[in-house]
Amino acid sequence: MAGKIALFVLLVLAVTVSPAEAQQTKKIPARIGYLSVNYLSATGVREQIEAFQQGLRELGYVEGKTIAIEYRFAEENVDRLPDLAAELVRLKVDLIVVQSTPAALAAKAATTTIPIVIAGGTDPVATGVVASLAKPGENITGVTIMNAELAGKRLELLKETSRKVSRVAVLWNPPIQALLLFSNRHKRQLKNCAYNFNPWR
Repeated sequence: MAGKIALFVLLVLAVTVSPAEAQQTKKIPARIGYLSVNYLSATGVREQIEAFQQGLRELGYVEGKTIAIEYRFAEENVDRLPDLAAELVRLKVDLIVVQSTPAALAAKAATTTIPIVIAGGTDPVATGVVASLAKPGENITGVTIMNAELAGKRLELLKETSRKVSRVAVLWNPPIQALLLFSNRHKRQLKNCAYNFNPWR
């Protein structure tokens, strides 16, 4: 996944940053903004960043030498994302990599001109990140894991393997729109599977 995101990033940079402009205006040809809703110390975050950096290195781009990355972490406070996205825009980064649906929405609101590369998140259409998968928008591209689509399959598997289960709890964080989408789809699928629905917020 990280390798694919690195390739997306470099393809976008190839279109948006010309070699002549890079030589005339910058010692380092491109600057990437990296926006995450998490803490840097959160489980798996540092590993994701290291994998992203490794993907760039494999394609010939070394942070601090041939590319610069501006990292911004909201530390699990969704309300901080708009200000952090606006800060990256003020820094005039060449593109913004976002690691979640809330970060993607914040970046989308902050700019219509700087390319945004989505490195993860749920259904981008249902959450309002893009108008459609076929035509996502002028400055948005990337990948999505579409986890919400798998809600029914997970519950069907649970029912098949654990027939004695009659009640399922779904944990979610209300301020995060993507998790609300998860909860709504799980609620519908739970009814289909004849389970009791108990949301915990």
